[in-house]
Amino acid sequence: MEGAGATLIETPSGKGAGEENFPVGSFLIRRDLRPHVHAFYRFARQADDIADNPNLAPEDKIRRLDRMGEVLEGAPGDDAPSAAAMRRSLAETGVTAAHCHDILTAFRLDATKRRYRDWDDLMEYCRYSAAPVGRQLLDLHRESRDTWGPSDALCNALQVLNHLQDCGDDYRRLDRVYIPYPRVEELNLPALTPALRRVVDELLDRTDALIATARELPLLVRAPGLRCESAVIVQLAARLSALLRRGDPLASRVALRKRDFAGALLGGVWRGLAA
Repeated sequence: MEGAGATLIETPSGKGAGEENFPVGSFLIRRDLRPHVHAFYRFARQADDIADNPNLAPEDKIRRLDRMGEVLEGAPGDDAPSAAAMRRSLAETGVTAAHCHDILTAFRLDATKRRYRDWDDLMEYCRYSAAPVGRQLLDLHRESRDTWGPSDALCNALQVLNHLQDCGDDYRRLDRVYIPYPRVEELNLPALTPALRRVVDELLDRTDALIATARELPLLVRAPGLRCESAVIVQLAARLSALLRRGDPLASRVALRKRDFAGALLGGVWRGLAA
């Protein structure tokens, strides 16, 4: 796969930053740092697409993700362009590659692990799949590591909310279930059963506790733009959690609406500037 004209190992799904629940490198972020935020997003997006590709065998997914790690560390070849771009970004900014490798660890898990036994097991996954996203952004802004705790809480909350949004689709398309629940076949039903509804609400209780911790983040971040963006994302997480309380992710897509983004932007920027 190495050398000029090598076959790409990446398998783009076509999903972009505009489909996420949170802003990615928005106008609130310093202009000179936005390209590096986008480089990290593309790297994570490509790794995610490999892990979620239903046409690849688990061992092929692992091989491709390993190759992304090799290119990230300087291996020659043009078969993983997002990893090569990420390597250049890290060299320019001096940010550690550890967060990128953590992301690859998460997607290796996605390639092989299909069930999670309890909340702690799910949080261990989020340690690799979600927390590194916030840490990367904080390190890019040279923020104190005192920010990592509330940032991890926010990113983990967003990850769980995303799992709840996609619980039916993940089961039907990938046979992957992040919800700790033994009767996974109920995820193929047109609506939540009472027992599954209780599990979802319990997960939302724990997620709301993470969001409460995350509210400390804007108070700790020094960079004004990042402080405002973090406040906006906290608002979005709280709004999505409330929507999932009222909605049924098996019956219909539960997602943030334009007015949710607008409200979170106004309230988050105000809180960020006031912090």
